[in-house]
Amino acid sequence: MSDWRLVRVGDASLVVEFAQEIDPAVNARALAVGEAVRAARHPGVLDVVEGYCSVAVAFDPLRTAIEPLIADLEAAAERAPAEEAAAAEVTLPVCYGGGYGPDLEAVAAFAGCSPAEAAALHHGAAYRVYMLGFLPGFAYMGSVDPRIAVPRRSRPRLRVPAGSVGIARFQTGVYPAEAPGGWHLIGRCPLKMFDPGASNPFRLQPGGAVRFVPITEAEYRRAEGCQAAPA
Repeated sequence: MSDWRLVRVGDASLVVEFAQEIDPAVNARALAVGEAVRAARHPGVLDVVEGYCSVAVAFDPLRTAIEPLIADLEAAAERAPAEEAAAAEVTLPVCYGGGYGPDLEAVAAFAGCSPAEAAALHHGAAYRVYMLGFLPGFAYMGSVDPRIAVPRRSRPRLRVPAGSVGIARFQTGVYPAEAPGGWHLIGRCPLKMFDPGASNPFRLQPGGAVRFVPITEAEYRRAEGCQAAPA
């Protein structure tokens, strides 16, 4: 019995679903299926979007031969992905606490530790980028240490500043632009996550690795003033 399923969503999209969990191996399979579909270059395919454990393919039903597309999706889903090469770590500086991380104390209270210890638990791990979504350049990363895996806020903020670093259960992420949001904010990163004018507008990519590095407020201000755009 297959551990995945193919779902037709209307007449213009298909979704391959794997086990519904946050797991690097499951995510690797989803990314491999997405890459296989892109490489096949089926006429009329409009978009391929990978999630934590799924791949959605949008296509023009007037231009796409559906059966060959389904056959390629099924073959890719059955095929074990090649072992992922170790991703080069992207380091993101973060000024924790204070006005930059107004929820750090609440996260520390949840963990039963000091704010400094809560910050250390966050920046003491490397994170996998599972997917991009919500906003252009917003990377869903995990997994957060269980001790600081605080649920979303009961009342979301209407305005979260760009660069804010948040936690929502086992996920962490950096807001690429000002937006409403319900994640607990523990710090802020001075680097741009999304630059539409750059050749590669996204600083982070699915399958990548990220490590947060603590900085002081003075270092934050310097980095904010002289940051480099995403390569």
